[in-house]
Amino acid sequence: MNKKIIYQFIFCLFLTNLYSQIIVSTSLEDAIKKAIDKNISVKNSTIEIEKLNLQEKGIRNKYIPTVEASGLYSYFNGNITLDLPASTIPIANIPLFNHKTTYDNSGNFFIGSVMAKTVLFSGMQIPNGANAVKQKAIGTAYLQDSEKDAIIKDVINSFDQLQLINETDKLINDSDKRLNTETKRVSKAIELGLAIPYDRDKIKLALLELESKKTELDGKRVLLYKKLEYLTGYSNTEINTVQYEIVPYVLFETNLDTKNKQEIKALESFKLASEYLLKKEKGTYLPTVGAFGGIVYSSIFDVKGTTSTVPIINQPLSLGVNEISLNPLLMVGAAMKWEIFAGFEREHKIHEAKLNIEKVQNQIDDTKQKLKLLLENNIVNYQVLLKKIEISNQQEKVAKNNLNLASKQYKEGLINVSELLEAENDLFKTSTTKLNTLIEERLAAIETIIATGELAEKLSK
Repeated sequence: MNKKIIYQFIFCLFLTNLYSQIIVSTSLEDAIKKAIDKNISVKNSTIEIEKLNLQEKGIRNKYIPTVEASGLYSYFNGNITLDLPASTIPIANIPLFNHKTTYDNSGNFFIGSVMAKTVLFSGMQIPNGANAVKQKAIGTAYLQDSEKDAIIKDVINSFDQLQLINETDKLINDSDKRLNTETKRVSKAIELGLAIPYDRDKIKLALLELESKKTELDGKRVLLYKKLEYLTGYSNTEINTVQYEIVPYVLFETNLDTKNKQEIKALESFKLASEYLLKKEKGTYLPTVGAFGGIVYSSIFDVKGTTSTVPIINQPLSLGVNEISLNPLLMVGAAMKWEIFAGFEREHKIHEAKLNIEKVQNQIDDTKQKLKLLLENNIVNYQVLLKKIEISNQQEKVAKNNLNLASKQYKEGLINVSELLEAENDLFKTSTTKLNTLIEERLAAIETIIATGELAEKLSK
């Protein structure tokens, strides 16, 4: 595996043309896509973005005329009492309005209309409000991209951990084979009186330690399968189909920065949204102008009325109206509403909007500083781990040579079994250390690129 890593490492150097890349296999890329599609947080972010887009459309649609149709029919029946100051008809000396007069009346009334209304000028409140919602949607999309980066890191590292377990399992099997071979040789030597049972027991103890480590790895493997099943929705069989070589991720850029980090872009969009809201509140000082037009039909019909006894004729009168209609009544016009003084409510809202802008700006400044420190820390950690890979490769090479030499010396009786097992243990430790360092380096490289906000662009097959 050591040669494979070196060859892959050199190949990546030429393949990337001095640009940092996170090399993933097709099967690993498919698993990443599955995990992103399955993630509930990403799904909810997509829903939230869609809701914000609908809100923006709803605000802008206020410029579109609305058409309303209405109709009303009413039947009325009641009494009208009329009490006027008494007077007398000259010459005839006939009294008028000497008593209260009651009128019994009933009738029908209908009115129907179709009206269209639209906003002509809103003091720029509509466009500024719509732009504020649009920027909020853009900011939410940036945060969603940040969530996707976290998912990519988690999936790759989880599969790396599974690969680490599998490779460690191979190391255990290799040690197990060597120790079992040595056990057979020692057993024969004991029968011939050339070795003592102590040597065999020491080897047996080493084999039990390997078995314990293997049991521990099996438990970790089960947990990783469950985690990957949760992340990707894959079955154990599908998880096993994800194959790739564990090679270092190489970062070539020396001028990495955080200007493209999604959190910063999101906060800048939220700040722009707050600025549009401030403009919207200032727009309340301006008048709102609208236009309307429509047609109205109204009619009063079949009206009947009966009075009490009328003087002179000494009998009641029956009055009626067959129909009075206004059809059609066409209307078109404009209206203006200007709230000149609102009891300082607008001033308070404007001040609140300014405070929101200041708050977001403070978050931007603080986030930039934190991300800069995080990037610098990740770069240092990555560079240290890259050097540790070189050292661990050399350590593994030395440990292999020492084990070969110890095996020969043990067969010749120059060293005891404890020294042989120590050489065996040294090889196992250096090999597992190299594997762990490689996994940590890959994770550090991913975290470094995440801090720049360019992980999705750096993925390459």
